[in-house]
Amino acid sequence: MKRQNPQRQVTNSIDIKSVDKYSSKVQQLCGKVVYPKIAIPKMGYFAGCLDTKGNSFGVFEYNASA
Repeated sequence: MKRQNPQRQVTNSIDIKSVDKYSSKVQQLCGKVVYPKIAIPKMGYFAGCLDTKGNSFGVFEYNASA
């Protein structure tokens, strides 16, 4: 499938147990949290991050009560 918007980059997300815990860990290891924790209703919580080389990734916590 072609990208709807070619300028938009892909962000891989990692399924974790706690967005709060891992967001803190990213910052401790000199990464950046660029999109703080947000709720995705009935799915869970997400935060967008950058590693020390500027690569983007997301962390996702499943929680149907979000």
